[in-house]
Amino acid sequence: MFTGRPGWLEIVLVLGIILIIFGPGKLPGLFKAAGETIRNYKAGISGKDQEDEEGAKQEK
Repeated sequence: MFTGRPGWLEIVLVLGIILIIFGPGKLPGLFKAAGETIRNYKAGISGKDQEDEEGAKQEK
């Protein structure tokens, strides 16, 4: 079906469908929520690593 990365036509088609489904009023909130989710995920991953390093330092 899909072989490789999507082209510009597929991206425009998906964005058009998203615009039709959610409408122009809800898009900023939708993208804001998606950005916060990604940011929290990255912080959670890096925070977990920092906690492990801090715990190892305190045990010494």
